[in-house]
Amino acid sequence: METANLNNHKVDIDKLDWSDVHELSRRRFLATSVGVSAGLMVVPYAANVSAAPTANELLNKSTVEIAKLLSTGEVSAVEVVNACYARIDAVNPKINAVVTLCRERALAEAAKADAMLASGKSLGALHGVPFTVKDSFDTEGVLSTGGTLGRKNFIPSKDATVVARARAAGAILLGKTNTPEFTLGGGGKGTVNLVFGLTKNPYNLNYQPSGSSGGAGAIVAAGGAYFDIGSDYGGSIRGPAYANGIAGIKPTLGRVPRTGHIVGYGGAFDTFQETGPMARRVEDITLLMSILSGPDDWDATMAPVPLGNPAAVNLKNLRVAYYTTNGIMDPTKEVQALVKQCVGYFKKLGCKVKEDMPPNMEKLAEVRTKFNGADDREHIRRLLKLHGTTQASPGLRVAGELVSSADFTRLCEEMDAIKSEQLAWFEQYDLIICPASQRAPIPLDFAQPQEVRSKSSYTSQYNTTGWPAGVVRAGTSKDDAGLPLGIQLVAQPWRDDIVVAAMAYVEQQTGGWQPPAIILG
Repeated sequence: METANLNNHKVDIDKLDWSDVHELSRRRFLATSVGVSAGLMVVPYAANVSAAPTANELLNKSTVEIAKLLSTGEVSAVEVVNACYARIDAVNPKINAVVTLCRERALAEAAKADAMLASGKSLGALHGVPFTVKDSFDTEGVLSTGGTLGRKNFIPSKDATVVARARAAGAILLGKTNTPEFTLGGGGKGTVNLVFGLTKNPYNLNYQPSGSSGGAGAIVAAGGAYFDIGSDYGGSIRGPAYANGIAGIKPTLGRVPRTGHIVGYGGAFDTFQETGPMARRVEDITLLMSILSGPDDWDATMAPVPLGNPAAVNLKNLRVAYYTTNGIMDPTKEVQALVKQCVGYFKKLGCKVKEDMPPNMEKLAEVRTKFNGADDREHIRRLLKLHGTTQASPGLRVAGELVSSADFTRLCEEMDAIKSEQLAWFEQYDLIICPASQRAPIPLDFAQPQEVRSKSSYTSQYNTTGWPAGVVRAGTSKDDAGLPLGIQLVAQPWRDDIVVAAMAYVEQQTGGWQPPAIILG
């Protein structure tokens, strides 16, 4: 049995779980997930080739699991990268999730990673692990369109901060995943743009993968990448995590930098946008958060708040609030039943549970909607002009309702007052369990009017407050579509550790990610 010492704590690598990997930062090697630390020689790949996993077995593994296999030489980075590309080649013509590949570079980096490991060296926790990233993030030397025609040939000279951090930890970029224009132009159609077209759900090709990180959610669910990095302005990580049956977190505002994202930081709408990881397993969210988090000395909203350890969260002591409807638009009975099912898991632990929700939910949604269009959406037209786009996607809202300066400042004051009231309410609880969506994933041709989308959102509330919120698969729809259903878990600001711990517990109870139809045939 192989073991490693982690901060003087003996870890059984063969029984590694998400709690073991949290304590390590992106600046150090992960003894548990990578199998190397300073002074520890890595077994070369050629020396350990018995009982090699099949391609399907490799692609169904978590990021943590594949990182261990790579570090111990049971598989090579070249083998794993090739397996990912084979899966992408097989499924992408059907789902259109990956829109740009960097195959030649990725394979060269994989060969280099294998050579480094053979000589006892490692870049870090993600050494040799293949990943994709949402096309709204800049990637050095790789096409980065943001889904807008003005950037259809744009190749950045620098990685976005989160991409740079993943690559610095040894991850290998496979390519870019589809997004609506500026991440905002889906228009109720999920993930679609005029550059690359429409992305479909790998569980049922007649359904949406949600948006705006729909390409990310779809290819991770289909096993073409071990993780992706998404952005979330109103649910754009959590919606695709829900629709594609994976795990994703919108961290606390100020936790993960947005530098290099096409809709980044700064301005009146700064506080709605956050970036975070998406993966098949919650243990991966723990690992990736430790790598992606922290100020980058550029995004001015970031704060140097330490990332808590999910392993240290005592779930039994949590004070839990839950609601099955926000009082604006009721979810389906199936979604409400799933919330109650997950609440039951926490009740069995002995948690103090109460049906309750933050005050003034409807008022906050109303104020945010007015606020978003208060400049007549001039901020969207500036984006179009900045990137040289003359033809916007049909779903991109380019007009709002121009209000006076006095009305604009009033909206700001109203929104902040409600946020303060809700924060005070949250002092009596540690965790909120609630719907991630009003219904199961929707068909491709099901376009909701903007007014309905605003009212039915169960995620944008927590972009407005900036609280950490995650989604994990917890069930499957009972209709013939057989689509994933998830649950949303929310904690107080900076308690991302509670969100992840609760996600992991739900995953343990329900099984989490399941292979989609496109893999099973």
